[in-house]
Amino acid sequence: TGGKAGVVTALYIVLVPICNALFKKKIPPITWVCVVIAIAGFYLLCIKEDFTIARGDLLVLCCAVIYTFHIITIDRFNERAVDGVLMACVQFFVCGVITLVCALLFEEPSFAALWNARVSLAYTGILSCGAAFTFQILGQRDCEPTAATLIMSLESVFSALFGWMILHQSLSGKELAGCALVFTAVVLAQVPLPKRKK
Repeated sequence: TGGKAGVVTALYIVLVPICNALFKKKIPPITWVCVVIAIAGFYLLCIKEDFTIARGDLLVLCCAVIYTFHIITIDRFNERAVDGVLMACVQFFVCGVITLVCALLFEEPSFAALWNARVSLAYTGILSCGAAFTFQILGQRDCEPTAATLIMSLESVFSALFGWMILHQSLSGKELAGCALVFTAVVLAQVPLPKRKK
């Protein structure tokens, strides 16, 4: 469901500091607590009674991992003061070429199918990709990292809310508990804790 996908995708907020550790950045101990909470939430949200995971949930988890590296890459370029709009345009061009090649190799695209999906394609291309990713790149450059990540973590809340309001999707009690744990981990991972006095 859309709500579940938004919550699982938000796991990148916990994954980013872990991946930063690979670049020898210091990770506060609270982050590891958040990882445990997030894993518990993911289990309640996506793992079924027979200990299997739906293919869609697994793909969205892979998306969260890839999105983690996307955010880290943007940070690296922002540290070099690269033009945000130019970076977004290059990103869209490269992504467009790769996906076009994959579509021609692994699918059978037809004009009729594209025309039938024109509203969804226009929304995804213009708003989700064109506007949202460009604003994210510009926002990450000028916004304090903790505040930016907390704002982006609201994606999980809005996806669950609009999935319920617009798509009439509902979550079970177990899945809602998983959502709550993931969101708690996401927020806790970004809230600055008071430093101890020496």
